[in-house]
Amino acid sequence: MADAPVVAQRVARFDDEGVVTGEAVTLDVRPASAIIRAGGAIIDVLVSVLLIVGLLLALSGLGIDQTGFQAILIAGIVTCIVIVPTAVETASRGRSLGKLALGLRVVRDDGGAIGFRHAFIRALTGVVEIYLTFGGLAVLVGFLNPSSKRLGDLLAGTHGQVERVPKLPSTAFGVPPQLVSWAAIADVARLPDPLARRVAAFFTNAAHLVPESRARVAAALAAEVAPFVSPLPDAPPELFLAGVAALRRERDAVALSLVDARMASLAPVLTATPPGFPQR
Repeated sequence: MADAPVVAQRVARFDDEGVVTGEAVTLDVRPASAIIRAGGAIIDVLVSVLLIVGLLLALSGLGIDQTGFQAILIAGIVTCIVIVPTAVETASRGRSLGKLALGLRVVRDDGGAIGFRHAFIRALTGVVEIYLTFGGLAVLVGFLNPSSKRLGDLLAGTHGQVERVPKLPSTAFGVPPQLVSWAAIADVARLPDPLARRVAAFFTNAAHLVPESRARVAAALAAEVAPFVSPLPDAPPELFLAGVAALRRERDAVALSLVDARMASLAPVLTATPPGFPQR
């Protein structure tokens, strides 16, 4: 019983801010909205309807009596709306044709891949909230839930996640031409990593700032960066920050390439066996 609190602390949860692990780390995931999830569900329902129509056409040409026709039809409907979705989501780890088309995936509330139990609960609940109510119950619950979960997600402990996110534009740039001569002798190695990340974040968001705020933030950051740079160039604050950021990035890239080259040269020595060592 003494280990119960420790186990409970490691259980992840899903709140309004995203997936939060047991170590209180928020995962950067993007929950799917109710509208995009409805689009994926419509595609899946159309596929199920086409399968049922194909089954009816196949049975109509077999000349089966009414009792056998009804039994096969019921079994086919259960297969199309419960068994097939369960198998597809289990095998694909939370994806179906509709979700694949819209870039969605169903995952557990802790961010992990769903299993058979989750897929079966979702498919079984979908009979009521999607087919018997023509999607009305699923839409109502999805719009009322802050995470756009439908009833099946609430029972199974799952949620929809967007996997097809837009690629962020690159903000990389080189040393400004006005500071090339300064960059040849400048020392920026003492710049702390947290402060360097703040400078990089400034240039990422600079285009969204009004000129007055941009100049004020650049001046404040330049004042913080100046004690860690030697010598200081005669340049405006934003140009100075651009030179520091580009120079630090270039020198870090060179250092990493040297480390990779050194490890590549040592690879034969690290993986080789001593002379006379038996080969097994």
